[in-house]
Amino acid sequence: MIDLSGKVALVTGGTRGLGWVISGRLAAAGCAVVACARNAPQSLPAGVTFAAADIRDPEAAKSLVDDIAAKHGRIDILVNNAGGSPAVAAEQAGPRFVEAITRLNLLAPLFLAQAAHPHMVAAGGGSIVNIASVSGIRPSPGTAVYGAAKAGLLNLTQSLAQEWGPAGIRVNAIIAGLMQTESAEITYGDAAAQAAVGRSMPLQRMGTGEDLAGAVLWLCSSLASWVSGARINVDGGGERPYFLDLVKGH
Repeated sequence: MIDLSGKVALVTGGTRGLGWVISGRLAAAGCAVVACARNAPQSLPAGVTFAAADIRDPEAAKSLVDDIAAKHGRIDILVNNAGGSPAVAAEQAGPRFVEAITRLNLLAPLFLAQAAHPHMVAAGGGSIVNIASVSGIRPSPGTAVYGAAKAGLLNLTQSLAQEWGPAGIRVNAIIAGLMQTESAEITYGDAAAQAAVGRSMPLQRMGTGEDLAGAVLWLCSSLASWVSGARINVDGGGERPYFLDLVKGH
């Protein structure tokens, strides 16, 4: 069992979907977890508290982190999970869309990491986990803006790992593959189509929140104490070349 007792974590987008599972797993390991989102959820996993914030705003991001540190006396873990984008053709991606997607998927993690930095330095170190995407390393139709932002997040991860390593702050990224999320039906089609997508992968299924949360938990623990600047693939072995033929709309 991984024991994170005494640690304090912030999980962005931690009130639903994959973030809900990540928050719950960290809390079950003994961590005091704050899940943030713009809107309050109806319920949360045991041991998880909620904080409202629009993390795309740098001032709101800083206030969020400072408030958590003031309340709990420290902050040890930051999981930049919030992100995503609808599929939009590159030629149709207007300036407002580009800014919104970049702010959510790249700039917000930077703002939050900057805000957490002095608190982690004061605590003698910390762990930042950025949830990236296969779109950041593998171009695909409709994901030009999102993929570029996630590629930037991967670069940011390794840059921060280099700069902040001497302070004991580990920064890693998880390259998430095809996950069963609330929007899976919109993206991939009905249950039969999703199952077909899963069979196109070496491990024969799409990923789940538990798959992602397990990797996050490990990276935040002492088991990964010498792991920083890593890009961990949680993608079921990657998609086979004919995967796109199985996706709804292709």
